[in-house]
Amino acid sequence: MITVICTTHRPQNQTLRIVEKYHEILEELGEASEVFQMAELPEDFMYNDSFGNRTETFEDVIHRKIVPARGLVIVAPEYNGSYPGIFKAFLDAVKPTVWKGKGIALVGVATGRAGNLRGLDHLTDVMHHLRAEVFSMKVPISRLNELIIEGEDGFEHTETVTVLQKQAKEFLNFLK
Repeated sequence: MITVICTTHRPQNQTLRIVEKYHEILEELGEASEVFQMAELPEDFMYNDSFGNRTETFEDVIHRKIVPARGLVIVAPEYNGSYPGIFKAFLDAVKPTVWKGKGIALVGVATGRAGNLRGLDHLTDVMHHLRAEVFSMKVPISRLNELIIEGEDGFEHTETVTVLQKQAKEFLNFLK
């Protein structure tokens, strides 16, 4: 199973459209996948779950969405030149051994020009520190707000979907 992670918890975020499209692509490729959103975390997890005082809800999320996954696709919007703090707090709250050896594919999204490349570099450094294996083909998606059609669900920008499909296929081969 592959878990596709939406690293923001903002209501009605555009990142979730990319996450859902990636989930759809994996399913089309015959790969079981799950979507995990930071919004699924307990509201106060940063205060209750970060330093060894894990709640049952937090442990359940980790054991359903992260532990059984053979690979993770992390979709990270640009927040202040990097990735969302909520995801950093999540990484800090999970035991490092959970990440060790997992295959990681990275997708960055931004309304600007660089598709959160700097944030993807930051995530690469953190994931390497946690001894996860980061797949080399990273996908930066720029000007996301221009690629989303207002009033429509989903994400159908043909060129971007093609790149996501290519990354997904190669990532699955990387995991073998």
